[in-house]
Amino acid sequence: MKLPRGFGAYVANIGIKDLTSDFTLVVAEKTCAASGVFTQSRFAGPSVILSRENIADLSARAVVVISKNANVATGAQGMSNAREVVNAVAQKIDCEAKDILIASTGVIGRQYPMNNVRTGLAAIPQVFEETSTDEVARGIMTTDTVHKTAEALIAGSTARVVGVAKGVGMIEPNMATLITMMFTDALISKTDLDKIFHRVIDKTFNCVSIDTDTSTSDTAIILASGNAGVVDLSSFETSLYQVALSLTQQVARDGEGAEKLIEVCVDNARDVRQAKLVAKSIVNSPLVKTAVHGADPNWGRVAMAIGKCSDEKDIDETQVVIRFGTQEVYPTFVDASGLDALSRYMHNDTVRIHVTLHTGNAECTVWGCDLTDGYVRINADYTT
Repeated sequence: MKLPRGFGAYVANIGIKDLTSDFTLVVAEKTCAASGVFTQSRFAGPSVILSRENIADLSARAVVVISKNANVATGAQGMSNAREVVNAVAQKIDCEAKDILIASTGVIGRQYPMNNVRTGLAAIPQVFEETSTDEVARGIMTTDTVHKTAEALIAGSTARVVGVAKGVGMIEPNMATLITMMFTDALISKTDLDKIFHRVIDKTFNCVSIDTDTSTSDTAIILASGNAGVVDLSSFETSLYQVALSLTQQVARDGEGAEKLIEVCVDNARDVRQAKLVAKSIVNSPLVKTAVHGADPNWGRVAMAIGKCSDEKDIDETQVVIRFGTQEVYPTFVDASGLDALSRYMHNDTVRIHVTLHTGNAECTVWGCDLTDGYVRINADYTT
């Protein structure tokens, strides 16, 4: 898979933590329309703060990602280091610093190893011949077990949308999630791109959760080079949604220690907010997650997760319907053979939980993963 027309990349190891790729730079031929969505964490890192500033005019020339070091909770020195990276990249590609976006991911509370970073910055080439999306995706990985990419052709045109993402833990976004970058060669106005991107993010990355923890570095960015010309906006949004949805599901499936993807659909809700609230309550429940992991047909844990949304006064338990896959488990009585069938279904690598509230006509689908002993081990030993 290749980047869309108008983009090139540079991926390298600059000695942040180990010998794997840890520096990724994607450059557009010229400054182009851009949009970004970022974490709401009160501990947002310098990369997030700088990128928010630089994308305020809805344009950008390049995105640089440093992986394996979040550069968060690093004070004035951390901000100075982030600005130095942005300024150095701008000089290398001959543009203004405000046209550079930056993202960083990894361990919190550690300064960049700036001697290594400066050496790496000095090695940035003049020509960006790398176009492999796979290499870009690998360059931003931390504890991911696989790199994550997706692409879609925009109907009625030769334009494409291509995306990459990283992230497997500390994922309960209040924006987008982790780090994801999307690129298109469609020609779209700044305002249209911004509106569409926010809508798509809200229906995809804002609906994924691994462990209920919001990262300090969550960053979602899109750049549109315009090299393929004007496209139908509805077709563009459809393709962007396809790419974002694929990346969202890949992130959920690759959750730290995960073995199963959980999809929760809540429909006939009062509004989307209520549907998402109930769906997130289910997918975030450690008891639901562990039941799915063990294929334990204890559907009562889903009822519990719905019931703890205690402020939703219009939810009436006598009107709620709970299904696993297509099998109704409530209010229908589930006998021994039904429980056996449910357990067999829960052995699948994807488990779908479908809840109907009968409080309205809205719906929302969210994604997560099971909770395994592997998650505990990965995070118990993360910095050691």
